Amino acid sequence: MSIATEANELKQRGEPKMNASISARATAAGSNVGSNPLQANRLPRGQRWISLAEFVVGGAIVIGHNVYHVVPNEVPLLFVIGLISFRLRDGGWRPMGLGWPTSWRRTVLIALGAAALRILIGTLVIDPITAHFWPPAIAPSGMDAITGHLTVALRWLAIVWTFAALGEEIGYRGYLMNRAADAGGGSRAAYWAAAVAVSVLFGYGHYYKGPAGIVDSGMAGLVLGTAYLLSGRNLWVCILAHGFVDTIGLIAVFLGLSK
Repeated sequence: MSIATEANELKQRGEPKMNASISARATAAGSNVGSNPLQANRLPRGQRWISLAEFVVGGAIVIGHNVYHVVPNEVPLLFVIGLISFRLRDGGWRPMGLGWPTSWRRTVLIALGAAALRILIGTLVIDPITAHFWPPAIAPSGMDAITGHLTVALRWLAIVWTFAALGEEIGYRGYLMNRAADAGGGSRAAYWAAAVAVSVLFGYGHYYKGPAGIVDSGMAGLVLGTAYLLSGRNLWVCILAHGFVDTIGLIAVFLGLSK
């Protein structure tokens, strides 16, 4: 059932307080991506508990796969669950940030800035600090076959823009981050707290990289989460930034400039 339909039914039953809160969600769902600043959704308590349950289950899926290897890969699961959840509870995927941006130029520029910031922080801050405590981050298996092999590099490029950029951003920033914020009431503080919480999960989503890789990926998640919020919850910013970062990394590996 969509939020708008739920609001109409509540109105007919004479529940104005509940109706007002859900109408706010319906209004947000119909707004343009990038033009809706962080606002309190004022979700009713029942909706907040549902959102908390979704976030907890999502977090369990992330840890269950990456740390304990007892569930399938979390990215396809979160991708599908997230799209279904927003379709049923929010009436569509626009509240997630997948609506048509008011300005693609602004979206691309923010994404480029976020990508540059992620690379600079990782190279100049995270790598030197983690090197004092742990071995370098472990690269995904098969990366060593990219150097000098165009076909392999193009195959990885397709994975980068589908599985990583699109899949991970919908699953982590689009789904888990919004549900965590909803559980906190949808306030500005709740969204920033959600950005931190999901960044921690995103770090553990790259558990195979080792401690240094977990910290580096967690930082990347925080940069992407910040870009998501500062752009007015425009998920295309995160998708493009993620794709840009990984594409630059692939080019470096292909050219033999990076391990």
